[in-house]
Amino acid sequence: MTVRLSLQKLFVALVLLTGLSFAPLHAAEGGVERLARTFPKENPGKIEVIEFFSYGCGHCSDFHPIFTKWAETLPADVYVRRIPVGWNRQWVALSRLYYTLEALGELKKYDDDVFAAIHKERRNDLLTEKGAARWYVSKGGNEQKFTATYNSFGVTSKVNQAENLAQGMEIGSVPTLVVEGQYRVQGSFPTMLKLTEQLIEEARKK
Repeated sequence: MTVRLSLQKLFVALVLLTGLSFAPLHAAEGGVERLARTFPKENPGKIEVIEFFSYGCGHCSDFHPIFTKWAETLPADVYVRRIPVGWNRQWVALSRLYYTLEALGELKKYDDDVFAAIHKERRNDLLTEKGAARWYVSKGGNEQKFTATYNSFGVTSKVNQAENLAQGMEIGSVPTLVVEGQYRVQGSFPTMLKLTEQLIEEARKK
């Protein structure tokens, strides 16, 4: 183990023990910040990791396959959530697309395709309802079913909840990870995952 990683691990452990808030490590290395308050977990019986992201974010697109592969290796006592954010701007339409695909039971099928459509095919029309519907139909989906789900109360509620949670946790950039509703993790991809693993281990000890 390198000296840098040893110091990072000690730093995280000290914060967990003292309960103090602290500034992140140097931006190039990343770091952990304790949130102003602890937020309830969706699955209280497990250690929770939230990924805040947006389909419109290029870094999120790069992080997606890395995070997905990493999440698949986590033990059964860890619960992973993904929260799309839009900061009440144009990206909210992409949050609505995410929850629409989830409600249709087709998120896993089309998740990678949405990132590809935006960042490889440069399809800006997914930022609109009509454009998203055309894209979904091009994949063989039913337009009426998509549109009804896109505008449903359930999807709208989830979009609003996601925005409120991102605001409450003060998510100012993506991708960002939050562990146990208490610790916000940012930095380079390897650093984010390493620090998150350390926080998971500390939570497991508790």
